[in-house]
Amino acid sequence: MDVTPFWLAGRSATGDAELTVTNSHDGRVVGVVSVPTTDQVEQAVAAADAVRKQAAALPLHVRADALAHVSRRLAERADEAARLISAENGKPIFWARGEVGRAVSTFRFAAEEARRFSGDVQRLDTDPAAQGRLAYVSRVPYGPILGISPFNFPLNLVAHKIAPAIAVGAPIVVKPAPATPLSALLLGELLAETDLPEGMFSVLPVPNDRAGDLVDDPRLPVISFTGSSPVGYSIMDRVPRKHVTLELGGNAAAVVLADADLDWAASRIAVFSNYQAGQSCIAVQRVIVEESVREEFTRKLVAAVEGLVVGDPADEKTQVGPLVSEDAAKRVEQWIGEAVAAGANVLAGGARDGSTIAPTVLTDAPPESRVVCEEIFGPVMVIQPVADAGEAFRTVNDSRYGLQAGVFTRSLDLAFRANRELEVGGVIIGDVPSYRADQMPYGGVKESGVGREGLRSAMADYTYEKVMVLTGLSL
Repeated sequence: MDVTPFWLAGRSATGDAELTVTNSHDGRVVGVVSVPTTDQVEQAVAAADAVRKQAAALPLHVRADALAHVSRRLAERADEAARLISAENGKPIFWARGEVGRAVSTFRFAAEEARRFSGDVQRLDTDPAAQGRLAYVSRVPYGPILGISPFNFPLNLVAHKIAPAIAVGAPIVVKPAPATPLSALLLGELLAETDLPEGMFSVLPVPNDRAGDLVDDPRLPVISFTGSSPVGYSIMDRVPRKHVTLELGGNAAAVVLADADLDWAASRIAVFSNYQAGQSCIAVQRVIVEESVREEFTRKLVAAVEGLVVGDPADEKTQVGPLVSEDAAKRVEQWIGEAVAAGANVLAGGARDGSTIAPTVLTDAPPESRVVCEEIFGPVMVIQPVADAGEAFRTVNDSRYGLQAGVFTRSLDLAFRANRELEVGGVIIGDVPSYRADQMPYGGVKESGVGREGLRSAMADYTYEKVMVLTGLSL
């Protein structure tokens, strides 16, 4: 099998070690990736630092054209990219195609935002002392960015690191997840087709135990990390003087109130608790149901879950595939077992077959059990009955996390009440918390992170405001 090179300062390169990528469903080898040496990592960072001023001065049309090129080329290679995601990640091909479509949009949105990336003007003569003065407020990149991406969306979450960086004129060094580097390297291939200057991007599939050198390097003043909360906060603690943005985990809740469309809620929750084998930070984990409709809704939900197609991720009909590894599946199996031992009841699923966990519905899980209070990152949901909307919203907030929540209701008053009371970064009314539009601000509160993704929001996070005051003007 040919070895896939990495991207060092915009050029393909190979190192002296290799990483084998396997399919978690059947164990077959998907690809072999070259791993950069320590010296090559240093070259990549040095190149990013050397080009930082040239990158910041790139005309907006150059940035936008490069981003639009990646969007077009990715659309042309969509089937190839989807099959690559499915093979290295274990994601069903249906969902992999959706991820490619989102990445195409992410680069398109970035191209559009790049063309609008200009400053604001403020007249300052609101007071006599500032007569004749005007402020021009621009946004300036902090400098080169280190983007660290996870395995669960190996293409689109890399896109959410790279696209806003190019849009603001900041070089970026990407460290993809070791389990899923191939999709990120495909993006590197498309970026290499553009007219961006050398050093503008590198994609380095280094193992996690070597990431500390990149995190510590002062030439990378911005770190954008997506992944688990413990790792994210360890990065922030390690480099407190850097500008760190964190998109972390959650144990997302879907609230089903008495006035909801129960069929719609059941079908959406069933799918979006399991759509990436539960490996999404906004997959439905807690299902908070008003008591008056609990019995009817639970019956509909279990039926919908049992109707999901579980199997080979390459099969067009598969809705739920394997977890990223057998070890990940064993951990989820252990958490289910702990909950059952503590009194939880299994209404559906619960069994493991290799790296696959059958979509699982639990009731009566103790509030302190890990399936309730931690992020399970697997195809497991826990039903929690509540008396009314007030208790439902308090139960959502009874969590260390606060990424997004879904609220199924037809009441506009309850929708706005949910928005006021829920301690989360996003409230999705009439649907699951798993909904995300790639152009909207996305991120959480509490232990779900700091900063926001979404093109315009990430561009703001990668830059700072700079003010120039002009004096002695006739305004």
